[in-house]
Amino acid sequence: MSAQPELERALREALDAKTKPPGSLGRLERLAIELGLAQGSVNPCPDPARIVVFAADHGVASEGVSAFPAEVTAQMVGNFLAGGAAVAVLGRQARAELEVVDVGVAADLSAHEGLVHDKVARGTANLRVRAAMTHEQLDAALAAGRRAVVRAVDAGARTLLLGEMGIGNTTAAAVLTGLLCEAQAEPVTGRGTGVDDRALATKRAVVAAALARVGDLGGDPLECLREVGGFEIGALVGAMLEAPAHRLVVLVDGYIVTAAALLACRLRPSTRRQLVFAHRSAEPGHRLALAALEAEPLLDLELRLGEGSGAVLALPLLRAACTVLAEMATFADAGVSDGG
Repeated sequence: MSAQPELERALREALDAKTKPPGSLGRLERLAIELGLAQGSVNPCPDPARIVVFAADHGVASEGVSAFPAEVTAQMVGNFLAGGAAVAVLGRQARAELEVVDVGVAADLSAHEGLVHDKVARGTANLRVRAAMTHEQLDAALAAGRRAVVRAVDAGARTLLLGEMGIGNTTAAAVLTGLLCEAQAEPVTGRGTGVDDRALATKRAVVAAALARVGDLGGDPLECLREVGGFEIGALVGAMLEAPAHRLVVLVDGYIVTAAALLACRLRPSTRRQLVFAHRSAEPGHRLALAALEAEPLLDLELRLGEGSGAVLALPLLRAACTVLAEMATFADAGVSDGG
């Protein structure tokens, strides 16, 4: 069954036949339908699930836009691989394999075992003063994301949980969201890693300067990405663009991954069908990005960590939605009157 309207009708009928009032499981029922449409099946399944965290550095970090120094990106990659980071801990609990990809960390990480080495360059240029990346670097970042999807599919994954790590990347996400949503700096710029009022003012000024430098590029998503995006954001976009060919469900994390989703959906609107949005971040610009995507997040836990942590927390809901479709009795099976 490939026609989307027919498949959606079949999924709705299957849910309505379960021993419950129609629609009484609310968002869980809508999620089951989303997953069925993404996988092209009346029996969707989210497992196996794989987490992919793309890591890269940003030249804009030199502007003082983060509460942490740029060196933390490389240090956190080590923490991911050692299993001590939030996404690693939560991933183990959720039975989701973790892959970490270096697409642009400004350090030599060649000695790290278990790390996927797909480095474009050692960090982007400073987006406040010039284009973050060259055309060749943009192509390389997109390709790195596509390769990650192929690896996941080859390993049997049916759901991809996307995360990121990169000091300064909420600044890049803010500029991208401002460009694509035609918004000014203030509504798209939040505290990120927890900057104080002074640093927040600096961050907003940097975002405003980048928006002014780039000008009206909202109609050219790839140029938006080249001008201000990080290598990890480019890889996220590439992964989302590759996912539909494999009917892979993509569980979108917070602000940075959602900014990448905005770009991917502007480039190819049909990508939207594969995306499930895990949570609503505490970052103010995330609300604008979600609204532009007509996205209904599954959770609102005031998260602002990144890494894919929110996506992992939402994974059990995908499993629950599919279990309802697969295992819940119908009125006919249970011998229960449907009230008709």
